[in-house]
Amino acid sequence: MHNNTNANPWSEDNDAIQQLALEECAKRQRIDHSVPVLVLPAGQCKLAVRFAQLDAQVTVADVADRQREIEGRILASGLTGSIHFTPTELPAPPTTDSGAPFDIIVLRRGLCSLPYAQGKQLIRQLMQKLKIGGKLYISILGLHSELGDGYPGREQSIYERYSKLSPAMARKYDIRNEVCLYSERDLFLLLLESGASVLRTMTTTWGNVKAVAVRV
Repeated sequence: MHNNTNANPWSEDNDAIQQLALEECAKRQRIDHSVPVLVLPAGQCKLAVRFAQLDAQVTVADVADRQREIEGRILASGLTGSIHFTPTELPAPPTTDSGAPFDIIVLRRGLCSLPYAQGKQLIRQLMQKLKIGGKLYISILGLHSELGDGYPGREQSIYERYSKLSPAMARKYDIRNEVCLYSERDLFLLLLESGASVLRTMTTTWGNVKAVAVRV
């Protein structure tokens, strides 16, 4: 992580795509009074808590090894009635039907751990877990971010791109495995090829890419 917290590209406190998802939740809550939401991976559960504070019913999905930690965070939040954990191992989506179909799914960075073909399969499966008109919010590591410096896959097509970061970036961000970094165009293509209807895409100041798609 950056030593200067004011220049931290991983900060989620002002994440534009997550803010859009929270605003969508608030709008749906006023109309439906019951908004099921899926967040994966769980992270530190901060986003799940924010959804639950809007009276959403939240499922957080992550690897089984993190279950105890995540359930501890849920307990500490005081929102155990609104947030529950379900294990999953990407590229497989959560197998539980609890809360499905969802109004909102937020997928944060996990897509980068998969080759493009597996990422496309995951998006297709997640779209099937959405209600008609439900929205998918994606944040993904960007090819044109700092992580792309010295990245061996930079010159490859998105269909072939899957390699480790440069040693310097791998050390700096503690990302040791192969990743698939995306440009904004790549993410748009992924969603189209997955059968999603793309509402918007964006590239952050830090070069990471985000998108909103809807199931039609």
